[in-house]
Amino acid sequence: MIQIVNLEKAFGDNHVLRGVSASVDKGEVVVLIGASGSGKSTLLRCVNLLEVPDAGEIWIDGVEVTAKGVVKHEVRRETGMVFQQFNLFPHKRVIDNITLAPKKVRGMSAEAAEELAMELLRKVDLADKARSWPHQLSGGQQQRVAIARALAMQPKVMLFDEVTSALDPGMTGEVLNVMKELAADGMTMIVVTHEMAFAREAGDKIIFMHDGVIVEEGPPSQLLVNPQHEATKEFLSKVL
Repeated sequence: MIQIVNLEKAFGDNHVLRGVSASVDKGEVVVLIGASGSGKSTLLRCVNLLEVPDAGEIWIDGVEVTAKGVVKHEVRRETGMVFQQFNLFPHKRVIDNITLAPKKVRGMSAEAAEELAMELLRKVDLADKARSWPHQLSGGQQQRVAIARALAMQPKVMLFDEVTSALDPGMTGEVLNVMKELAADGMTMIVVTHEMAFAREAGDKIIFMHDGVIVEEGPPSQLLVNPQHEATKEFLSKVL
């Protein structure tokens, strides 16, 4: 579903991605781990073209999205992204936050968009909050609405960038449970997280990044239990 080939990205003198190559199969959950500054979030933002790579290729479902002439917003239709901050529109009710993009971008009727929104709110266990305002919700509830909003575009891929790092521990679990259900439903996902329990339970493959390169990758049962690289061992000794 996703193929990343020799990706390079620098911000001035800061070389953030150094020839990164990776692949994600359809229905696979790939978890990116590593210390802050290792390039995880930049890699994720390149997949969604929020950052334009300096070199290399990204393919999504057989289409090279980094090719010249590709329209960025068309790529983003197929790649739902959820950020650390919820970014809900404060002046719109929950259901209107979710229906806006399907109506504007997908051309969906108001009735169909609302039906889809309610289905997704049931999925994230927030159907009773459809008419609430964002400020009336907890952080965990707002993040679940943000996930529903991304799913409303019916993307082929979901990208999660440390979506629980701004939440209290009690709210983290409810968001991770929604993500686990998505994984069980077969959604293709790339997840940047420090939640090792989630990586172990829901990840099909873990990629460890260090200084802008992929140092090691493998299934959780292998990488978390028996890491091969010294940098991986050192990182895991601090987070496990």
